[in-house]
Amino acid sequence: MTSAQHLLHDAEELCPAGTDLYERALREGHVPAEAADAAPCLMDFGLLHPAVDDLHRLEPVAPAVALHRLLRSSRERIARERRREERLAETFEPLMAVEGHRAAAAATPTLTLLSGKERINEAITEAMADASRELLTIQPRPKITRERVEAAYAVATDRDQALLDRGGRIRTLYQHTLRHSPLTVAHHERLRGDIEARALDELTDRLIIVDRAVAFLPADDNGDLALDIRHPAIVGYLSTTFDRFWRLATPVFPEAVAQPSSDGVTPRQRAIATLLVEGHTDAVIADRLGMNIRTARVHIAKLAATLGSQSRAQLGFLIARSGILDQGC
Repeated sequence: MTSAQHLLHDAEELCPAGTDLYERALREGHVPAEAADAAPCLMDFGLLHPAVDDLHRLEPVAPAVALHRLLRSSRERIARERRREERLAETFEPLMAVEGHRAAAAATPTLTLLSGKERINEAITEAMADASRELLTIQPRPKITRERVEAAYAVATDRDQALLDRGGRIRTLYQHTLRHSPLTVAHHERLRGDIEARALDELTDRLIIVDRAVAFLPADDNGDLALDIRHPAIVGYLSTTFDRFWRLATPVFPEAVAQPSSDGVTPRQRAIATLLVEGHTDAVIADRLGMNIRTARVHIAKLAATLGSQSRAQLGFLIARSGILDQGC
């Protein structure tokens, strides 16, 4: 290896060529000057030096002496860095005092992206542990397996009950398709305290608000990413949105209220009629209302039969003429 091929490195990472040559010099007392071409680092680090009586030879510096010199150099660098830190602190200390309030506010992130279901659950649990007043949640129809729903309820039950035991309250909004779900009913029956649930045909995506101070929103379709929101204005906006949905929703728990029907048209069919008039497909209607497409088509067929429709196009016309959408206002 020539000096041109030699890679730069620090003394604490002595290269194999340098180690071999230094060991040889220690054993033999000297090495030819040209031997250092393969390991110029030995000269740079002061491990070899030219012999006084023969400039064509290189003699080794005793390891103890070399180590002491390198450590002293290292300590000097550290001392210089500490003096630099002190000067930086002195420079910025008066500047931080100018905008101390803003600096303090920026110390706590107001928007954090959480990655991984475990980390998301940890963040929610930590926020719930500090909660004392209320938990607001929006729970649309889950797009995950029954097993994952059961696991989610298992995690939520203990932390929900802990909040209720501290005198807090829980308000949950579900889609109507979940009002009679065995998992949903069982979850509420396990909890004791100030807990209520209501339902709507359509909801936003999942939302968790803790003490109106911290909010969690999904950041992808798989539940692997979530936003931890602590900005007061954003959390306040989300809380107000929840309150408005809550006033429009139908009570489900602790006592369910039957959804009234009018002229043989149920509220569920009225919601479907609204989406039909807007021109949505069966798949979109099913997704918006939290049901499978087969159930959506059954409701569409019942609505068509009620209104005497013979085709999809005629159904839209009959819905508009019937006035059933006005009854839902």
